[in-house]
Amino acid sequence: MRQKIQSLLEQYEGAILGQRSNLRLLLSAILAGGHVLVEGVPGTGKTAMAKTLAKLLEGKFERIQFTPDLLPSDITGSMILNMQEGKFETLKGPIFTNILLADEINRTPAKTQAALLEAMEEKQVTIQGTTYPLPDVFFVVATQNPIEFEGTYSLPEAQQDRFLFKLNINFPEYNEEMEVLRNVLENKLDASLMSPVMDLADFSAIQSEIEMVTVGDGILEYIMHIVRRTRETNAIRFGASTRAGISIGKAARAWAYLAGRDYVTPDDIKMVAKPALRHRIQLSPHVELEGAAVDQIIEELVGAVPVPR
Repeated sequence: MRQKIQSLLEQYEGAILGQRSNLRLLLSAILAGGHVLVEGVPGTGKTAMAKTLAKLLEGKFERIQFTPDLLPSDITGSMILNMQEGKFETLKGPIFTNILLADEINRTPAKTQAALLEAMEEKQVTIQGTTYPLPDVFFVVATQNPIEFEGTYSLPEAQQDRFLFKLNINFPEYNEEMEVLRNVLENKLDASLMSPVMDLADFSAIQSEIEMVTVGDGILEYIMHIVRRTRETNAIRFGASTRAGISIGKAARAWAYLAGRDYVTPDDIKMVAKPALRHRIQLSPHVELEGAAVDQIIEELVGAVPVPR
């Protein structure tokens, strides 16, 4: 399993240049059983990150392009009348898949965004009063543009809290961007030519191995001190929830596994703290007026918590 996951990482990093850390964080999150929100300006490879990962994992893949006129039933499905038999039948929507790419999720109103809530949290979908389970392997990779862009709707706090990570995608370095340009123009980055590295059985087996990664009591206390510190500082209006601490712990185990270890270290916690917290806290108005960034505040909070030996 470790050889397969390393092979997947190598192909993934070779296909998406300039985002090595974000690719590992994305993979860590889904291996931990979570969903990922990816934010960045248009044209930075957000969709490509999700599509390439889906190509490397042999599972059912669906993509939903979120638009202002998208309806909840377009995601979950609906009841339709079978004219020949004279009865209603359930038409399942694209959410019944293993890997769901919710592209530009903040371009649709909150009512449609909320259609994902039950599926992301409980792995089930209710259609006309009947509940249908989703596959055992199910995760959502949602992309969004910064909310100051025209035609976007900010995600409600309850929706954001369902995502284990929020990743910020920035422009690559000059040399990496040159390599992307060269590879695309020379047709060296054709995702359709990529072959799956593992199937869903392998994926589930790796998830089971990750659950065996040790998280010591000292690490658990370290996580709890970080989460509770977000509720005690005047710089933050709304602190992180209990789900945030769970997310940090699960993601840190997956990050440690990708690093070849069967135990979590404080450095693993530091690595996953920002993507696990940045969408779960709100800065106080006076801090925002001073121009402070969420990531900066998180770094200061984590740095102020004593590191366990």
